[in-house]
Amino acid sequence: MKKITILLFLLITVYSTFAQKTSPIIIASYNLRLNTDSDGINAWPNRKENVKALIRFHEFEIFGVQEGFRDQLNDLSELSDFAFIGKGRDDGKEAGEHSAIFYKKDRFKLLQSGDFWLSETPEKPGKGWDATCCNRICSWGKFKDITTKKEFYLFNVHFDHRGVEARRQSGNLMVKKIKEIAGNSTVILTGDFNSTPETEQIKTIQTLLNDSYQVTKVAPYGPEGTFNSFKFDAPMDKRIDYIFVSKNVEVLKYGVLTDAKEKRYPSDHQPVMIKAIIR
Repeated sequence: MKKITILLFLLITVYSTFAQKTSPIIIASYNLRLNTDSDGINAWPNRKENVKALIRFHEFEIFGVQEGFRDQLNDLSELSDFAFIGKGRDDGKEAGEHSAIFYKKDRFKLLQSGDFWLSETPEKPGKGWDATCCNRICSWGKFKDITTKKEFYLFNVHFDHRGVEARRQSGNLMVKKIKEIAGNSTVILTGDFNSTPETEQIKTIQTLLNDSYQVTKVAPYGPEGTFNSFKFDAPMDKRIDYIFVSKNVEVLKYGVLTDAKEKRYPSDHQPVMIKAIIR
């Protein structure tokens, strides 16, 4: 009887250790849509609670946001189990859009972080190439998964929506900077790339990272497209939001979430979510 008890204890210990080492992570990318009164009924104050409810319900653990201005990030910080990193694109402090990264404080430890701009001078705020609207920023963090002890980098970015050359060159810059910052470490890249899958910039990123949509173990869930223009009947046939992962990341499932309340989406983009294991 004693031997059986010891054996059961050892089996439980081994299983528990294995489960911890392979514990999946819920990762997401979500363009929040900026806070502007011109959106009327879809303005941020009317939908921020729906955004927070979506994050809670789908149990996001680490996610990148785009078009998040500081007041919006402060609102999301009311989800007190999260912390966030990322600087404002206009001054490298708090001004303008952030490509912030939110992470569960009890699941991940932040080891290092930084930001760079999508331009010929990535170390300082500025527009790049043929971009005419805005500075564009990428924020990144190096994290340790407290559960599995695995370390990884997460990069989060928002490509320009007007400059064709800016988007093309941004793809090249992302690959260069990821190699420079992360080396051979595990990488997750989230973002609104304003680019469909056949574009050169997306193909460039795929020379380094897998498109989670293409490597998910379970067939992709939801529509292919990720942009809805706040229209409930939008065709959503253009995929411009992505989660890319290193080759050693196993994507268990991928989905474009279509949560809505009274036929109104929480943002003009659908959140993209994956459940994944870092091997």
